[in-house]
Amino acid sequence: MSPHFKPVDLKKAYRLLNHGPTVLVSASHAGVDNVMAAAWACALDFDPPKVTVVIDKITRTRALVENSGWMVLQVPNAAQLQLTHQVGSHSLADEPDKLGQAGVELFRVEGYPAPLVAGCSAWLMCRVIDEPHNQATYDLFIAEVVAAWADERVFVDGHWVFEKADPGLRSLHYVAGGHFYAIGEALDVEE
Repeated sequence: MSPHFKPVDLKKAYRLLNHGPTVLVSASHAGVDNVMAAAWACALDFDPPKVTVVIDKITRTRALVENSGWMVLQVPNAAQLQLTHQVGSHSLADEPDKLGQAGVELFRVEGYPAPLVAGCSAWLMCRVIDEPHNQATYDLFIAEVVAAWADERVFVDGHWVFEKADPGLRSLHYVAGGHFYAIGEALDVEE
């Protein structure tokens, strides 16, 4: 675990996703760990904090999430571009060593069942709120954020500071066909 891994106040957890990054979804069940990339994730509520994420029926990660009731949404960064693309475009069903081939290193936080991906810029530990209709019809999962952490080099006092951090820590934003953007410069409105 990185020495820069610091807890985030749950009242500020929504800010970890507020800027629309691609996320990595990790889950574990019955001794199987997996990670996938997802472009459609967002903050849903503040107190308690909730998130949504679309997880397709064909993914192995979805079965792990459904069976365990837990997942972690993490914000990968520019330094993890290849890893993010690889876990998003390869299936554990076809490649049993998917995580090893992608260079994914997992770690766990005591007291929580889902694994976290090392090297990310933020992590949200989520307990699934069972919504069978949304899950079956829209592949849409709703979850409560029960704990959150961020890399203190890029998230300070409840705010992203991408403009002051190493460019490798900037969040990724997926477009299509292996094309991503890293978050850009900060622009502030003068009042």
